[in-house]
This record gives sequence, structure tokens and C-alpha cells, in this order.
Amino acid sequence: MRIKCTVSYDGSQFYGYQVQPGQRTVQGEIEQALTGVHKGKFIRITASGRTDAGVHAMGQVFHFDTDLQVPAAKWPVILNQKIGDDVAVLSAEEVSETFHARFEVKTKEYRYIVNTSPVALPFRRHYAVHYPYTVDIEAMRQAAAYLEGEHDFTSFSSAKTEVMDRVRNIEFIKIEAFEGELIFRVKGNGFLYNMVRIIAGTLLEVGNGKYHPEEVVKMLDAKDRGAAGKTAPAHGLYLWEVNY
Repeated sequence: MRIKCTVSYDGSQFYGYQVQPGQRTVQGEIEQALTGVHKGKFIRITASGRTDAGVHAMGQVFHFDTDLQVPAAKWPVILNQKIGDDVAVLSAEEVSETFHARFEVKTKEYRYIVNTSPVALPFRRHYAVHYPYTVDIEAMRQAAAYLEGEHDFTSFSSAKTEVMDRVRNIEFIKIEAFEGELIFRVKGNGFLYNMVRIIAGTLLEVGNGKYHPEEVVKMLDAKDRGAAGKTAPAHGLYLWEVNY
């Protein structure tokens, strides 16, 4: 049977999601646990996508195939006993054998968290980027509106991006302000390498006055990574939800 799981993880101590030789990764941790449960038979998992070192997830999704007659609802209990406490399988369900965790994704939501308190809080150092500066939130929201919809996001993707089609549709970008914290919520049908981090970094630079909101349109039109703002650090980013 094919099992679909939702997993949350703290990316602080991982070398990213994807298996890397000699490195601790989320995929490696889960596959090791599954292989142990299957008495040494290697079990490969397939996720909705990968995340970089330091990036967190609240709702990553993966699937795997098993010949064990284990009720789907029991897999979180089984796996959570065998993986580190910085990973938690939240739920599991049996799905069609044709289900694919990556290819059937409709939308994803990422969130980027910024700590704006005057002093960096030690217990937030791995989970929010410290940015103790005054920012114009309305200017950032104006700039974000220009990024919504369907665009070529070449300027907002890493120069290392290998895919040729860089057109993506952003359903919304919401900036929520709380005392001591900003949360950027970005939902779309797909994301390029470092895209959300570059969007967050650029919007912060709009907020501090380096760019006017309207300049974001020129950035998009340039189709050049050098035209947009900085790439924000990895540890403020969360893969929040995957929708099918």
C-alpha cells in the first residue's frame, strides 16, 4: 500500500531535507527508521520538495510504499519512536498507488518569520531572523502586491536554478505584524530555488527604504538575479502547508 504522511521538523541540525552522503538529513532520518521497521529492506520516501539546511517545516508531505499490513493511522506512532525529537510525523493515511507527493501538488504555503525586537532573543535565534530596524510595513505590502499573480520569477530565484521555465503563480503574499515579529506568508503553485527567501529579503529592503515599492516591477521585468534584493537567511523560512 502507499502511505501519505505529513511531517514537521526543526531544520536547525539538518543538512537540509534531501539525502546527502555523510550528512544528517530529514529524508535520511525517516528512511533509516522505515528501513529498520521493514527489517532491513530499504524504503525510499518521496516528498513534495526539498528544503535547504536550516529551513524548517510545519507541514511537509511525503509518501512511501510498504508491504506491511499496518493500519495507516499507526505509522506516526511507529516512526516517532525511531526518529529524533526534532522530527515528528503528524499524520498518515493510505492513498491510491498512483498518488505522488511531488507531482500532484496544487499549492504550497511558505512562511518567513522575522524577529524585530531590539535585542536578539536567544531562544529565537534558530527560528526567526533578527532584524531590529524600523520598517514601513505598508510599503512592503504595496511591493508584495506587485509580486502576486503569474510572473517570470527569474530575478527572484538563485542563479543556481536549473529549471528553464521560471513562470510561477503567486496566489497571495500577506505580511502580518505582531509585537516584536513579522510574518511573511507566501502561497503559490510552485517555487524556484531560494525564491521565498529572495522575496522576503527584497521586501525587507523595501521596508527599510532601499527600494520603492514600484521598483519591484522593474525587478521582475529584468529577469536577472542581480536586479532583486538580498537572499534572506535560511533559518527564518518554514514550509508551512502543502495542498493537493
